[in-house]
Amino acid sequence: MSERFANAPISRLVGFRVHPPDESAQESLGEAIVEIDCGPQHHNPMGRVHGGLISALADAAMGIAFGRTLLESEDFSTVEMKVSFIRPIRVGMLKASAVVIQRGLRIGFVDCRITDRRGKLIATASSTCTVLSQ
Repeated sequence: MSERFANAPISRLVGFRVHPPDESAQESLGEAIVEIDCGPQHHNPMGRVHGGLISALADAAMGIAFGRTLLESEDFSTVEMKVSFIRPIRVGMLKASAVVIQRGLRIGFVDCRITDRRGKLIATASSTCTVLSQ
């Protein structure tokens, strides 16, 4: 059920690859890894990967991580998101690693790190999510 967030149409459109959760580890239920291979088609006018794509990557990873904590009767919405861009990238694989920091009855907090293939930090992000009843 929680993997419905991993199969979002936007993920297929943009080309995100979502890693499946580690079912053997309970703590992985609030985690997600999403990757994308970036190229010139993702560039802004300055020839670097557009910040909106990096933000979308972070949003996808954080949404999937939070979605993996929900009960079948719950849904959620992001109410706030912040992205800090550390360094630019032109081409290559980006990996967003998200983890739920705190999950309450109605509000949750998620952090994300976006790194390149060498593990260099490209951006960080955080979001606040609200739990909704379906």
